[in-house]
Amino acid sequence: MRAVDLIRKKRDGAELSREEIQFLVDGATRGTLPDYQLAAWLMAVIWRGLTPAESAALTEAMLHSGKVIDFSDFPCAKVDKHSTGGVGDKTSLVIAPVVAAGGSAGGMQTSAKGQRSICVPMISGRGLGHTGGTLDKLESIAGFNVNLSLAEFRDVLEKCGCALIGQTPEIAPADKKLYALRDVTATVESPFLICASIMSKKMAEGIDALVLDVKTGSGAFMKNPADAEFLAGLMVETGKRMGKKVVALITDMDQPLGRKVGNALEIEEVIEILNGGGPPDLRELCDELAAWMFLLGGRVSTLTEGKQLAVEMIATGRALDAFREVIRAQGGDASVLDDPSRLPRAKHVEPLKASASGYITAIRCEQIGIASMMLGGGREKITDAIDPAAGLVLKKKVGDRVEAGETICDVHYNAAARLPDTLSLLAKSFEIGSEAPPARSLVQKIIGAEGAT
Repeated sequence: MRAVDLIRKKRDGAELSREEIQFLVDGATRGTLPDYQLAAWLMAVIWRGLTPAESAALTEAMLHSGKVIDFSDFPCAKVDKHSTGGVGDKTSLVIAPVVAAGGSAGGMQTSAKGQRSICVPMISGRGLGHTGGTLDKLESIAGFNVNLSLAEFRDVLEKCGCALIGQTPEIAPADKKLYALRDVTATVESPFLICASIMSKKMAEGIDALVLDVKTGSGAFMKNPADAEFLAGLMVETGKRMGKKVVALITDMDQPLGRKVGNALEIEEVIEILNGGGPPDLRELCDELAAWMFLLGGRVSTLTEGKQLAVEMIATGRALDAFREVIRAQGGDASVLDDPSRLPRAKHVEPLKASASGYITAIRCEQIGIASMMLGGGREKITDAIDPAAGLVLKKKVGDRVEAGETICDVHYNAAARLPDTLSLLAKSFEIGSEAPPARSLVQKIIGAEGAT
């Protein structure tokens, strides 16, 4: 078998066999194929796409390029959630403890693994560009260790019902190699390659079910709803071909989720939600995602019951207790849950004032994410340092009435040199009109719901 023949075959639009895809992935993992041939094949995929069978074969080959975690000795259903990224999206940090609490017998967080109906093994990523990363947010809690070994990951999962870590070197090494090539060859955007990248890492967690939150709108990677639906359908089909229960929610990212953008600020908002408060849009989406996790994990028989259980876990404080246990188990300072002022705080806060009276008709969501990144809250390159205290607090969102001179956003910063450019960008990010725009649905579509249970 020769790589050049497989490149030509895909270039001409033919379907590659499972064995041929395995050959390419093995070559990427072992370094036996040169980068230029892998890059040529990636470009052929950009132009020709992949069939459903090819997508599943690529995902499985990448999955088995490294270690697949075996949680078969955990009698609970293993359920995770993945988001395609957005601005202010901190749902993972709410729903992981909510579902862990709801999946424990009697809500006891110290239950043995045999007493749990659901557990949440969550391997997350870092922020890059305008989107925030779950790991960066967690690391704004002093001492929180996201770099656990797989053995430590199992221990925390058994004790707490959920664990939140970063990708280890053993997980899907082929993805690391291929993503590095995609990043420098303009082949990142292929939905087929995105699907294989996401699903190979998620399947390596040893999960039984997966809830996908596929963002669409100005702050999402998939700005067009049709593109988001295509990617969602591809991931659902790929997961089901691999014997997993998968459902995808297409959700709105035309404005930030919640009101706080930035690592420590978003942890603060998570604490608000777990205490029964927080912004309505963030609460709504967390309840919806948790409900689907409960349903796919067999904890409830209807989505309505799942939402009720999610609400109950927050109202009774069990979800907050679950988060406290995870923070402690992973070396973090759990006292931030009782005293959020212990989180990193910016030295300065600068208000952004409205230039006119009216209604907020639109927020250029991607620019909000870029503004937070410019302050130090995110990265342009993976090697950039994070300022955990930097970020934004939105005082007004789409549809809100605003008066000229009223604060629409507070800018939290430490590096004064970064403020002028940030304020300039933010001033262009809020559109004000004479009439309030029609309300947008937060959850726009659900894919894979039929037969999900």
